[in-house]
Amino acid sequence: MCNHNELQQNPSHFEESDQVGTHRDMNWSEYQELIRGMRFFDPHIHMTSRTTDDYQAMADAGIVAIIEPAFWLGQPRTGLSSFKDYYSSLVGWERFRSSQFGIKHYCTIGLNSREANNEPLAERVMEILPLFLYKEGVVGVGEIGFDDQTAAEEKYYRAQLELAKEARLPVQVHTPHRDKKKGTERSMAIALEHGLDPSWVTIDHNNEETVKSVLDQGFYAAFTIYPFTKMGNERMVKVVEQYGPERIMVNSAADWGISDPLAIPKTAALMKMSGISDEAIRKVTYQNAIDAFGLSGQIDVADFENGVSVDQSQKFNGNTILRGGQQPRVAKDSLVIR
Repeated sequence: MCNHNELQQNPSHFEESDQVGTHRDMNWSEYQELIRGMRFFDPHIHMTSRTTDDYQAMADAGIVAIIEPAFWLGQPRTGLSSFKDYYSSLVGWERFRSSQFGIKHYCTIGLNSREANNEPLAERVMEILPLFLYKEGVVGVGEIGFDDQTAAEEKYYRAQLELAKEARLPVQVHTPHRDKKKGTERSMAIALEHGLDPSWVTIDHNNEETVKSVLDQGFYAAFTIYPFTKMGNERMVKVVEQYGPERIMVNSAADWGISDPLAIPKTAALMKMSGISDEAIRKVTYQNAIDAFGLSGQIDVADFENGVSVDQSQKFNGNTILRGGQQPRVAKDSLVIR
């Protein structure tokens, strides 16, 4: 869940160095050569907002698996049935659509913090969450946490932490865009109060102001790479250089606002150019996500490590991704769109 009014924070000790000027005139095709053969796992990407071209571009860039968290769709949902349909799409159609491009799809299920403030509806949503948390492919409760840091948000954050404990699922925490440091500390304190092992909790949307405390307390620290807001990938390079790759992960979010579904491979290329080792890059763009969310018991790397078989003639509820006589796997480098 992302708010594009957030002001980017960039402390002076993370100012861009003169070295970054060497890459700014390069285009994506040049970057891509640096990471050819690497595999990536995006642990936070809202594919409901993306097109099939995005899926194809992601697969071509080496993204083999993703996690799609339940989130706010840009305007409030008006009834319980819209939540049911949305959650059903995450464990159904979107999971299928991803497979048609060779990408393994997982999701996290939860009541997002914005809509937690509609308490009459939130109470009803809480009743149906267990119906989805035990579905195949659900690797955590998320994204949950704070937005305006209201009493209602705290109430349902706490309730969902208890659901996660009962279901033995990891937790994916959305940290607020306003007063982020306070909200992040509050999110972690409440998780610890509820007896959660911090290694089962991913604190997301971090920046330079929050990362040290998150890591020091034993949580996973996830960073959303966004144009103009949250974290740029030049700043992300500096974070990994300072703190190393342990329990740090990179994601794209790639929601309905201005965002980039290729944020992870682009960040990996920039790390490579900056001299960060391949092993460190692999951890923050692939392995740490598997370690964190694999605690759910739902992730088997054999399902995607050597590629996902693709059959675009398959159907889901009678529907395919193909239209009107289209042939499977159209060649994207062709000028002609047949």
